[in-house]
Amino acid sequence: MSIWIYILRRIIGSIPILFMVSIISFFLIRLSPVDPLAQLKLNPAISVETIEKEKIRLGLDKPVIVQYFLWAKNFVSGNMGYCTDNTKVSTKIKDRILNTLLLSFCVIVTSWIIAIPLGVLAAVYYNSFFDRLLTLFSSIGMAIPSFFFAILMLLFAQKTGWFPPGGLTSANFDELNFLSKILDVAWHLFLPVFVLTTISLSSLMRQMRANLLDVLSSEYIKFAYAKGLKKTKIILKHALRNAVNPIITLLGFEFAGLLSGAALTEYVFQYPGLGKLILEAVMQSDINLVMASLMIGAFMLIVGNLIADILLKITDPRVRI
Repeated sequence: MSIWIYILRRIIGSIPILFMVSIISFFLIRLSPVDPLAQLKLNPAISVETIEKEKIRLGLDKPVIVQYFLWAKNFVSGNMGYCTDNTKVSTKIKDRILNTLLLSFCVIVTSWIIAIPLGVLAAVYYNSFFDRLLTLFSSIGMAIPSFFFAILMLLFAQKTGWFPPGGLTSANFDELNFLSKILDVAWHLFLPVFVLTTISLSSLMRQMRANLLDVLSSEYIKFAYAKGLKKTKIILKHALRNAVNPIITLLGFEFAGLLSGAALTEYVFQYPGLGKLILEAVMQSDINLVMASLMIGAFMLIVGNLIADILLKITDPRVRI
């Protein structure tokens, strides 16, 4: 089967998945006890007539089923609706999605570049002091909550002044030249990327170590040693390619998981990404914004799994798509 036909079939097959995700998400949000107009009702300066007009504008006066089909119709046509503050949902998401994709890309690249070599070294030097040290650090990284770790790094930035305490750019960003702008963004990205990479790195490294240990104990690796092949060639050419396959399958889940996993980290560092926006939207029960964010998360999961399948085909010729 051609790779393009495979991609087309996957895209068509993802439509029912997105449809089911939208139905479940919409009704769970609308059936929750949180009132989207709670803040307006608590303000004594806002009249009852104004609240009723806002209720009609948001479509909250209609039955839940009707609300869903109205939302689905607008979403398919490209109109994601309005937020509770009368701002277009598409405008808010457009301003944040590139920042989240930048953060996610940096975290995935750094965590994979570090995790795979460390996992390989831990497996090659199994039960050594180096292996036990890496196991200790990975256990600490998996045990510490990302929110708590982000707060510690924020305190570190405030105490030392080595890194900015939040945001994505400096106040004088527009006055900088092109190279200085890149360095400024990288400077602001360092701590959020460091926090999320440390959390992601721990599990990936342990998974890589376990996979390679399992492959190294297989019969064909023992046969390769018996033939007199060099240890480096056996590990890099034969064992590593098979050990990395299960890691690649995790790529799709990791890509989508960063959207939700980065929410608290983005909130701590006041990073202008989708995670922070979603968290604020959930707290305010902004249904249009929450639904758009959930659909983006589902789409990221589908795209991530598709990329993982294609990479798996490249690394393992035995895989047929």
